[in-house]
Amino acid sequence: MSQLTGSSPEKLRILIADDTSETRRSTRLMLSMLPAAEVVAIAKNGREAVELTRQHRPDIALMDVNMPEMDGISAIREMMAEWPHMACIVISAERDAQTLLDAMAAGARGYLTKPFTTDQLVDTFRRVVKQMRVARQPGGDVAALRQQRDKFMKELANEYIRARRTDEKAMEVFEVLAQDPNCETRLLTALAMIYALSNKWGKLKNLAERLEKQT
Repeated sequence: MSQLTGSSPEKLRILIADDTSETRRSTRLMLSMLPAAEVVAIAKNGREAVELTRQHRPDIALMDVNMPEMDGISAIREMMAEWPHMACIVISAERDAQTLLDAMAAGARGYLTKPFTTDQLVDTFRRVVKQMRVARQPGGDVAALRQQRDKFMKELANEYIRARRTDEKAMEVFEVLAQDPNCETRLLTALAMIYALSNKWGKLKNLAERLEKQT
């Protein structure tokens, strides 16, 4: 496996799977700007992605979530079962907690929200390649998956804070992050506000006691 910024001449073999022709074209164009990446297969649905993975054994697959015949997350499960060395990056028009958690459970290591820029694509690739290196070390799979989950959830929490979301989905994300004993105070404060607005007084009391200890 090569690296985006490494010295190895070996290229990363990439599969793109999306049912929208424009997304397939734009993604391939972005990847053409990366000397270390080579698109070896393009699929129009999840079933085709599984078949092309068997043929080409890509290093990384970019998978749309909503596709005909087989959705992207179901396809990732099959692909990872047959080719566990591959890393998958989920592409979705929606960024919500359940999709993130489903993607991670299926084995995805990255997440891009449509529309995404070349810089966002490159940054995600670099993180995924780093995670792939960590996963090859003893005990690395657990560490890489934890790092991946925390990265996803913090990005989502930051988006919810900017959007001032206080619904059930936002609460779910902040509660997952709050399980970390070292969770940032600002994230706990955002969760406290959601509890107050939702009349979750018991949860708010416990969280307030925790915040008081941190300050």
